[in-house]
Amino acid sequence: MDTVIRGAQVADGTGDPLTRHDVGITGDRIAEVAEPGSLTGKRVLDADGLVLAPGFIDMHSHSDLQLLTNPDHLAKVSQGVTTEVLGQDGLSYAPVDDTVLEALRQQLAGWNDDPAGFDWNWRSVGEYLDRLDRGVAVNAAYLVPQGTVRMLAVGWENRPATDAELDRMKELIATGLEEGAFGLSSGLTYTPGMYADTAELVELCRVVGERGGYYSPHHRSYGAGALEAFAEMVDVSRRADCPLHLAHATMNFSVNKGKAPELLKLLDDALDAGGDITLDTYPYLPGATYLSALLPSWATEGGLDATLARLSDADTCERIRVEIEETGSDGAHGVPIDWSGIEINGVRRQSNAGLVGHSVAESARAQGKTPAELYFATLVDERLGTSCLMHIGHEENVRAIMRHRTHTGGSDGLLVGNRPHPRAWGTFPRYLARYVRELGVLGLADCVAHLTGRAARRLRLADRGLVRPGYAADLVLFDPATIIDTATFENPRQPAKGIACVFVNGVAAIEDTHPTGALAGHSLRHPGRGR
Repeated sequence: MDTVIRGAQVADGTGDPLTRHDVGITGDRIAEVAEPGSLTGKRVLDADGLVLAPGFIDMHSHSDLQLLTNPDHLAKVSQGVTTEVLGQDGLSYAPVDDTVLEALRQQLAGWNDDPAGFDWNWRSVGEYLDRLDRGVAVNAAYLVPQGTVRMLAVGWENRPATDAELDRMKELIATGLEEGAFGLSSGLTYTPGMYADTAELVELCRVVGERGGYYSPHHRSYGAGALEAFAEMVDVSRRADCPLHLAHATMNFSVNKGKAPELLKLLDDALDAGGDITLDTYPYLPGATYLSALLPSWATEGGLDATLARLSDADTCERIRVEIEETGSDGAHGVPIDWSGIEINGVRRQSNAGLVGHSVAESARAQGKTPAELYFATLVDERLGTSCLMHIGHEENVRAIMRHRTHTGGSDGLLVGNRPHPRAWGTFPRYLARYVRELGVLGLADCVAHLTGRAARRLRLADRGLVRPGYAADLVLFDPATIIDTATFENPRQPAKGIACVFVNGVAAIEDTHPTGALAGHSLRHPGRGR
């Protein structure tokens, strides 16, 4: 065998108790799982005292561009991630035409940057997946983004789609699935995806369900209307006969403190009635998005230039301020914003660097402005390219939801900006350090199953997510006593500690705790066969 990992405690991804084994790798596959000391190979790694698990699967990732611009992808491989799911929240870069691509580059700059000189040489889903196959550090699956599809078929108007436009969207989704996408995502607090009504979503999801994919929505509210928004997605899934995976299934904002049991009852009732539902969460309290996401939907209709024009009109800005601060805009999840909890963490212009690390309220006081004045001025100056943290979470909700029988892990990690959310670098070791070792919220074998085998089942990956002969050699070897996330809000780009080795398709991406720079990952094509 090429490599033998000798004497590890194997958490095989099923949730079964750990057992001590040798695991042999030949090529890109697990060749054998055998009694300790029984295997030999060209290279033998002593894993005494360490845990060997399947590589972690990030079910909600925003690495769509960074995986291409920084293909060694240290943020993910350093925490043991070997597969991630891109195309999230209804907004990504395939399928596109030239006009839609230009608009997306502007709209998503706060999430993904808009790198100068970058080669945007794809337009279709298949071409984007081909681009990944040039060499990346981890495996990547893709979801067709519903908001992007609506841009192509309808534009940026807040209205129902015509029959012809609906047919066009269904055609685009079907083509994306045929080219390798695993399903459909939505961002129903982001324009223009949020303009789709329930009936439109049902029609789109029927296409997905018929082709064996799943629907992963960022639903309409994580705040005042959270339970109703979750219920709408369950209803869409039932009516469309389409599996449902709830993205970053949190219960945030003050109105939802302690309400996780209500969400879990809704999901359990649907599961018991035969629904096919899973979810993902990240193990942190603050959320992250782009600053303009707080705007009401009507203020962003028509795209970037139309939005900036509205932000340059005093009467319109006052109308927006009232919705954001007093009544709660749909972009802000129906909850009046507390500016002391909105922290700017990424800007595009160096002249605004002083805003980073401070709340909108703090920076407004320092500049002698109201928070709304600073907010509007920043959006205009940055052409909406600013990112922010939202300090809105509740620990009891986070713990309750991660215990659910369908829970998986997703970082929702934005990798760009001055101070990105540390979840981009720390999600998976944080589960194992804080919520397994320190707090005992989850058992070790159970937590590994959440992050591996359970996620692979949702993706219908027949050969990943478990430590079994014949499966892809996506593996992570870690010390359960020392694994820990070191990324913080002040210093977020820090690799985990306690991870000895990470293998992607049999090639070491982390060896003896050090990155190798290997680019052994590739696109995964539905139903997960790869290339």
